[in-house]
Amino acid sequence: MIHVIVGTRAQIIKMAPVIKELENRGINYNFIFLAQHKETMYEIMAQFGIKNPNIVIGDMNKDITNVNDMVIWSFRVLIYALFKRKKIFHNDQKGVVLLHGDAPPLFLGGLMAKFQGLKVAQIEAGLRSFNYFKPFPEELTRVLSAKAGLIDIFFCQDEKAIDNVSRYNRTSYCTRHNTMLDSLRLAEKLCSRNGHLEEPKNFAIVSLHRFETISKKEKLEQVVKEILKVSKKIKLLFILHPPTRVALKNSGLYDTLEREPNCSLLPRQGFFEFNNLLRNAEFIFTDGGSNQEESFYLGTPCLLFRSETERMEGLGANVVISNFDSTIIENFVLNYKSYRRKPVSDNYSPSRFIVDQLEEFI
Repeated sequence: MIHVIVGTRAQIIKMAPVIKELENRGINYNFIFLAQHKETMYEIMAQFGIKNPNIVIGDMNKDITNVNDMVIWSFRVLIYALFKRKKIFHNDQKGVVLLHGDAPPLFLGGLMAKFQGLKVAQIEAGLRSFNYFKPFPEELTRVLSAKAGLIDIFFCQDEKAIDNVSRYNRTSYCTRHNTMLDSLRLAEKLCSRNGHLEEPKNFAIVSLHRFETISKKEKLEQVVKEILKVSKKIKLLFILHPPTRVALKNSGLYDTLEREPNCSLLPRQGFFEFNNLLRNAEFIFTDGGSNQEESFYLGTPCLLFRSETERMEGLGANVVISNFDSTIIENFVLNYKSYRRKPVSDNYSPSRFIVDQLEEFI
């Protein structure tokens, strides 16, 4: 049997096309939700037309975003899994557990699977920054999961990722693209059913949420200074993740941004709504790896507010790493139109390829 474990918004967005592929083939699967994120999760499932989870574990009725909550949540998940593993996995001992990426549910889900003696397949495997603190805790999570022997099958999105996991002597496959490509196709197909935010004529998007960006006041002040400079040239829609909103308010920068008439502060958008904005934006400023991938597949110019990235999508084409350098940022804004690319038109489906490789577990 196939068991699918997700716990965050990014995970459900990128696993949605794999789940839909299972459903389209009439393959039964066990859907397990580790509720690290709660806000909008069921809305995302509904938008993609995915069934509700078979079981929910660790629901604290809020997003788990701080260290204390993370420790309590992880403990609750593991204790429940240890004593209820037969119930969680329907007493299956021959199946495979599908996990995604680099958030804490990867490690916790891997442990849960091993409690029950199941194999584990990781989607979006092999990404490495070779710096445990950038991005944090993602790099630590994916390296620890692999080194601990929790992963049996690596589904990697490119050959560089394949090389990164070759030392573990486990089964690995190159999916050629991230499953985000299929997620965007589904969103485009289904988005007509959903309302959209009214957009200005010409605008750019700002989306920042990484720990290393918002945890230190000095770094956040530097970023806000650059955002305000850019807002003098183009209308900005600043999509605020809840931790970003809190960090801005705690540092006294929220009011500064709110007073800028050419910078609109907006709540976090649903995946479909956000991608409608991204398709029509002039460019995006972001520190998110998923946003980098989305921008690459859509061809939208993207400036990464990071000093490095472990993802290859868009580098040398429509994605520029800012290194927090004012000159690089200014040059990008002046020349962003030169970074526009046509959307990726490859009809290949990484989600279909992944399900093809799992036939022995069906």
